[in-house]
Amino acid sequence: MFVREKPIGPYRYVYLVESVRENGRTKQRIIKNLGRKEQVAAKGDLDRLARSAARLAQRSMILSLLDQGGLPTLTTRRIGPPLAFERLWRETGCRAVVEDLAAARGFGFSPERACFLTVLHRLMVSGSDRAADAWRDDYRIEGTEGLALHHLYRTMAWLGAELPAGEQAGRTPFAPRCTKDLVEERLFEARRDLFSELSVVFLDTTSLYFEGAGGETLGQRGHSKDHRPDLMQMIVAVVMDQRGRPICCEMWPGNTTDVTALMPVVDRLGRRFGIPRVCVVADRGMISAETIAALEARGLEYILGVRERTTKEVHTLVLDDDAPFVPLLIPRQGRPDTELEAKAVTLGKRRYVVCRNLAEAEKDAAERVAIVTNLRRALKAGDKALVGNAGYRRFLKAPEVGFAVDEARVAEDARFDGIFVLRTNTTLDPLQAMLRYRELQGVEQLFRSAKSLLATRPIFHKRDATIRGHVFCSFLALVLQKELTDRCATRGFQPEWAEVLRDLDRLQEVEVEQDGKRFVLRTPTTGCAGKLFQTLGIALPPNIRDATRHTTDTAADASEL
Repeated sequence: MFVREKPIGPYRYVYLVESVRENGRTKQRIIKNLGRKEQVAAKGDLDRLARSAARLAQRSMILSLLDQGGLPTLTTRRIGPPLAFERLWRETGCRAVVEDLAAARGFGFSPERACFLTVLHRLMVSGSDRAADAWRDDYRIEGTEGLALHHLYRTMAWLGAELPAGEQAGRTPFAPRCTKDLVEERLFEARRDLFSELSVVFLDTTSLYFEGAGGETLGQRGHSKDHRPDLMQMIVAVVMDQRGRPICCEMWPGNTTDVTALMPVVDRLGRRFGIPRVCVVADRGMISAETIAALEARGLEYILGVRERTTKEVHTLVLDDDAPFVPLLIPRQGRPDTELEAKAVTLGKRRYVVCRNLAEAEKDAAERVAIVTNLRRALKAGDKALVGNAGYRRFLKAPEVGFAVDEARVAEDARFDGIFVLRTNTTLDPLQAMLRYRELQGVEQLFRSAKSLLATRPIFHKRDATIRGHVFCSFLALVLQKELTDRCATRGFQPEWAEVLRDLDRLQEVEVEQDGKRFVLRTPTTGCAGKLFQTLGIALPPNIRDATRHTTDTAADASEL
């Protein structure tokens, strides 16, 4: 079946015909007279017919190109990540907030597009802004075609720029108020209906090291969580709510300790976000007597982890309390139930909650038995080098003749099996306090996965402002990551993050020419990508469309975004 032109008088007519065989001879039979050629072309009937047939014959089209001697030069772009995260970028309010703030500055380019490009790069591979500029060539990211590397640098500097002196109320002793603070506050306000009951905040930190000096003030030497004390570093803190949703991030010089930073951050939260009542949940690294006194002086509630092995009061009195534990069973789908127990111990005005995870207790006991068994076996061989093994050394004693297992230490270690101790001034019962603190563990797990986003090395920027903007884009990436994870969870769908990135990255478009026309072909979705787009309510482009229509659709989509 094919289309044929036939001249009749001064006009040319177009027919849909087919070849048939009658009486041993091949002849053409007209199926339909499509009309005069110029009228058919004006109405676009042939184009619609070709597109309709192409949808049913994509495989044949590609095979015909191969039969003709191979594919022509192709233009390939990845479209999965931009499609998915552009939707989240818009619906979380990030796009509108950045556009609104940038409008007052009169940039000659779109800082919002530069910011989105950088955030998308953080989500997929992370790295420097120079790497982001090269990386985007493989992706179809609408509105970024005219951006150059210096536009990314200017955007980072704008996001991290200090606000005027009249807008510095509420700054911390180690960090000024910047443009990125306005973005956080407006994002919070845009989602106020979600955060209106916010009363619990979680705080965790990480360190980022620099290959160079690290800005005018941010690069300092301190306790390196990256195990690179030889390099300058900065501290990045992320504040999250009880559901693990990022609220804001803070950036400090690398020699700022967690203990000294906690109270300035807590003080800022109320002023920045209008939170009337806050319960701070933090791990043991944030605790000091001064911190607890400051929290109580401000009338704030807290649930803080305690170093149960080294805090004398806990070690000698709290753990020896003989009050019974209250059990709690947490069912988990597809996995063994979690068995917990807790009890409250009050010493004067100080209230502690002793918690035990029974599965962790069994694990701790089994590990200790294995260590001690191997230690006894090794001691029989007289290997004094065992003292260099930290796992063995804690169970060793050195009498006058030879080394031996310290049975008192073994028994003492058993007291801590599955145990964690909290200090709190809340009126929550022990089980509620324990569950609230366990939420911190979930947030910490999210934070550990987020550190790959926050660790945006190498950082080549030399000014504090551009460094702050660079790291803040990683925070925005964390906002989008959490939003996508939550939406998947509401649909009973919990893919691994690496799986999400891999399957989105496989979705591509290929532009190819055939018979003088250019077509855009889309690869099929694989893995979890199809369910992700369904979850986000995104309709994928057709499997094949002509390049002219593709250009028109792209312009229309951009006008709607």
